[in-house]
Amino acid sequence: MCSVTTPYEVAVIDEIQMIRDAARGWAWTRALLGLCAEEVHLCGESAAIDLVTELMYTTGEEVEVRHYKRLTPISVLDHALESLDNLRPGDCIVCFSKNDIYSVSRQIEIRGLESAVIYGSLPPGTKLAQAKKFNDPSDPCKILVATDAIGMGLNLSIRRIIFYSLLKPTVNEKGEKEIEPITTSQALQIAGRAGRFSSQFKEGEVTTMNREDLRLLKEILNRPVEPIKAAGLHPTAEQIEMFAYHLPDTTLSNLIDIFVDFSQVDGQYFVCNMDDFKFSAELIQHIPLSLRVRYVFCTAPINKKQPFVCSSLLQFARQFSRNEPLTFAWLRRYIRWPLLPPKNIKELMDLEAVHDVLDLYLWLSYRFMDMFPDASLVRDLQKELDGIIQEGVHSITKLIKISEMQKLLNLESCSPGSPSRLSGTLKGQARRTRGTKAVGSKAAEPPSPDAGGVPLTSRLVQQGLLTPDMLRQLEKEWLMRQTEADKERTESGTQAKGTRRKKKEPNSD
Repeated sequence: MCSVTTPYEVAVIDEIQMIRDAARGWAWTRALLGLCAEEVHLCGESAAIDLVTELMYTTGEEVEVRHYKRLTPISVLDHALESLDNLRPGDCIVCFSKNDIYSVSRQIEIRGLESAVIYGSLPPGTKLAQAKKFNDPSDPCKILVATDAIGMGLNLSIRRIIFYSLLKPTVNEKGEKEIEPITTSQALQIAGRAGRFSSQFKEGEVTTMNREDLRLLKEILNRPVEPIKAAGLHPTAEQIEMFAYHLPDTTLSNLIDIFVDFSQVDGQYFVCNMDDFKFSAELIQHIPLSLRVRYVFCTAPINKKQPFVCSSLLQFARQFSRNEPLTFAWLRRYIRWPLLPPKNIKELMDLEAVHDVLDLYLWLSYRFMDMFPDASLVRDLQKELDGIIQEGVHSITKLIKISEMQKLLNLESCSPGSPSRLSGTLKGQARRTRGTKAVGSKAAEPPSPDAGGVPLTSRLVQQGLLTPDMLRQLEKEWLMRQTEADKERTESGTQAKGTRRKKKEPNSD
């Protein structure tokens, strides 16, 4: 987003260590080398110092390094939390998946405690509202459940950080998904949220949910942070246009592949992963746009896992190609405004996707003001949507409960006489369980049926997945269905015998 043509007296680039990010590092490189500022302040990890110094040497800049010490102590505890019964006010449980967020939030509510929830795909306003709720000493909400989204951009009053798991899904430089233990850099960034100088807690504590993870956490935190070796790069629109001039019939996605294959970078740089860019390029390839416009659309930040966001990029590009401005009235019709508060988790996720679509509109409005003319109205609409999402997140445990009930009802609809559908569900669960074991995440593993000798029904009630009333109703319905099934089998058996007797009658004659 930063302008590399506007002159500034002072520019501040935060989280400079992100320059090594396999997908987004190019944006920090662009800011560092491109900003027109008399003075640039970089904030971040000391791991970036050597690389930044080398890069600035090549441009003839003067570099001054200042180290700052943490103003409050932080300690790694010698015991894990082990049970959510041991939670205290000021605790933050850090999860690396939305499913864990939902599960933990639900279990906390069962214990009569209130929790705030923060994860990456929430709108900024909702994150701030949840942070404010958690930070307020007079609010009954004393527990925070969050992803590593808390590591950047939020001031939180946390006493103790609890890692629910140390395994995090990542995407490597080749674009392949991996599940690996968090890095020292990530662990320090998250752990450092505990006992901040500006918070009410003057000392921070860090631990894990599971006892077996604690030793690994200590090992990770004690490792030295590896110096950053290279900064990310991304081909510019001008470079791609030059390639296109010599290869006029080549698609943008193929141009990117050719460019990356031919690129030679020295040891201080690497070419960032271009999969997201190519995904957008292939999505809108059939729409007639100039190469420069197509390039801009492909650099728009979208979550390709969200079908509605992807189809919106496609629709925006189509409107643009027809030279039809995307007005506020058109956008309202497109997202079917007004929207209602969510009734379950799926509807909450749908609202988050709509918020992302409005973000996309605003992002494009900075580049094409004439075609996306109603930025101020859309911003007001986005604030209104933010409020609706906040309402949903405020009652997230209720939404989780409703979603679980709906899943349970779907499971109940599998009759005893149709084992194929049920067995498919069980096989899917078995596959997921095996996948979890292969990774080694005990926090995410479902307990075995005979865990600790406690019956499955008792544990489901304890975890809040079943209430005693629901259990009694299920038992009643199951018995009724079993009776009906037995009756059907008896009747069919009688008919079969009758049929066999009829077949024998001719022979007896």
